[in-house]
Amino acid sequence: MPTITKLFSLQEASEHNTKEDCWVVIDGKVYDVTTYLDEHPGGDDVLLTATGKDATDDFEDAGHSKDARELMKDFCIGELDLSPVIPELEISGKKQTVGTANKVLPKALDYWVFPVAIISVSVIAGLFYLRKK
Repeated sequence: MPTITKLFSLQEASEHNTKEDCWVVIDGKVYDVTTYLDEHPGGDDVLLTATGKDATDDFEDAGHSKDARELMKDFCIGELDLSPVIPELEISGKKQTVGTANKVLPKALDYWVFPVAIISVSVIAGLFYLRKK
């Protein structure tokens, strides 16, 4: 009979981030290490800071032994759901303007303001200069 593996999202795993309820994600597997916090040689802080993210790199960087890797099997409760998350679309009753003119026009004005100001000042200065002669 095939083993059914429970899938957890990273968001769901990250919600278990206290001494009373602590899950970590390593190599795509989710581990409930709550009962192991007091026994962890590196202290419970190490495991608590590993919640809310994929802690694979942290685990590998610590150089865990083969025995530690074997012990992990006892705490595995499922796997990380790697399917893409598709955000729900928000349907709004508000009329939305869809046009590039609304977006482009302010930018176009920004690019013309400075050159037009320089030309205007130059023309006014030229008129004053010619008037004095």
